[in-house]
Amino acid sequence: MKKRYRMGVIGLGEGRSIMSAALHSERFELAQVCDLNEELCRQRAQEFDFHRWTTSYEEMLANDEIDVIAIYTPDQLHFTHIRQAVEAGKHAICTKPVLPSLDDAAKLLAFMKQTDRKLFIGQSTRYFEPMLHQRQDFEAGKHGELSVVETHYITDGRWFLDKGWSRQKGFSWFHGFMIHAVDLVRWYIPDVSEVSGFARTSANTKAFGLEAWDSLRFIARNEAGQIATMAGDYALPTLGQHAQSQIGCVLRGTQGVTRAEYSNLTYYTHFAGEGPKVHSFDDKEPYYFRFENKSHHAGEYQNYIEYFADCLDRGEAPLPDAREAVHTLALMEAMTRSVQRGGQPVKLAEVIAEYGL
Repeated sequence: MKKRYRMGVIGLGEGRSIMSAALHSERFELAQVCDLNEELCRQRAQEFDFHRWTTSYEEMLANDEIDVIAIYTPDQLHFTHIRQAVEAGKHAICTKPVLPSLDDAAKLLAFMKQTDRKLFIGQSTRYFEPMLHQRQDFEAGKHGELSVVETHYITDGRWFLDKGWSRQKGFSWFHGFMIHAVDLVRWYIPDVSEVSGFARTSANTKAFGLEAWDSLRFIARNEAGQIATMAGDYALPTLGQHAQSQIGCVLRGTQGVTRAEYSNLTYYTHFAGEGPKVHSFDDKEPYYFRFENKSHHAGEYQNYIEYFADCLDRGEAPLPDAREAVHTLALMEAMTRSVQRGGQPVKLAEVIAEYGL
């Protein structure tokens, strides 16, 4: 029988999904949850009929029964909360991005190198049903030699800016949203070496008093010549899910092409000798979307905490780990520099050397 791990959760906004995941998983027991907002703690206690909550992270860290702490706090607190969890002898799961910038990246890597505790970064889109099947087909070699990866994350996210805290200085559609498309590219082309692109801020975002880029287009490559494209739009009208998925990942290889979608539970394939096929997983919608308006995709979280449990069983590093997550941020820094330089190509090695990564 596989070991059952005990989890603590800090940050009960996005942590709503991880609470649901742990409560439904045979690999985890939810031991305690934490948030500075006592009202939110009481709200989650009523919602899940789970009453072991605290407003003190120190109390959770001192709980010897907890094996893993799941961190869903604001980005600027991630490094501190990871360090505290690991120093308390816990493994850690942290939502993306692991850091708000590369400033503390070298410190994080050095810190994690000194411990046997595991850190897993919850890049949830990898664990959506169509993406899981696409990955299985890729690892089975059904695409042949991979030539091109195309990813996008396109949504009208203006509702997000109705939240007062989202309009604070430093808000970024790029780091908060497009990171999903960037991570999918790095999943398949982990050695991206160069990127170029453009971005702009529409009047729709400016109307909220923000200058954050909301339309972005990039092209990247590695030294072997494999190509990736990444697209994002976040404050413009969309055609709707029936016309274009919110998130998409296309793999084009010598023996086949596939497209995995989110939040459509649809996977398209065309492999040599098989012809075009459409795979629907609509029967799994209640597993993935457990709350109103598909606002929290808890099934992905359950998939990735169970993957993490399997890694802990085997003593293996889960992916993305700290190093992979930091290199995704390095790619995003290179993308930022390309926009600032008018679309000029930027070498990833420039960023890695500058930050000592």
